[in-house]
Amino acid sequence: MSEENPENTPAPTPAPAPDADADAGATAQPAEPPITINGQYIKDLSFEAPTAPGIFGLMQEQEPKINVNIDVNAQPLQDGVFEVVLHVKADCKVGETLAFIVELAYGGLFTLKVPPEHIQPILLVECPRLLFPYVRYIISDATRDGGFPPLLLGTVDFVAMYQNQLQQQQAAQTAGEGEPPAPEETN
Repeated sequence: MSEENPENTPAPTPAPAPDADADAGATAQPAEPPITINGQYIKDLSFEAPTAPGIFGLMQEQEPKINVNIDVNAQPLQDGVFEVVLHVKADCKVGETLAFIVELAYGGLFTLKVPPEHIQPILLVECPRLLFPYVRYIISDATRDGGFPPLLLGTVDFVAMYQNQLQQQQAAQTAGEGEPPAPEETN
């Protein structure tokens, strides 16, 4: 004989037995992120327009040429904490006349929780990627506030910069090794 459910509602299902692993997961701390930004700051900012106001007339006659150089430096501060500094130098010339120079050193403090073999690529690729939008904004504002059209920095391929740096280091090591001196002959 079967049980009848007069209201045609499903019979309640028993609650699952408590899982020991689920209880352990509830008390465990979440994993720390691999990169933590502790702070960001302007270390140095300089804007010069040595030929203003005369340069503004020249800019109406000729198209300016802009040169931008970007460099990344990183150094350890304490165990797992690093300072990464993006150095940007841009100059604008109209013909041979200097319109402006803007220089920025923008730093960030990062805590890294990664294996040692990943530290250098993260410091020289990922950390600069995190800082770069702020650098772009500061450079744009500085040039605009200096009376010029805002200089909008294009995207930067930090991976290619890092790979170039590795190739230069390898070339320097290879050139430094050279051929070992020949042993001296004795008679």
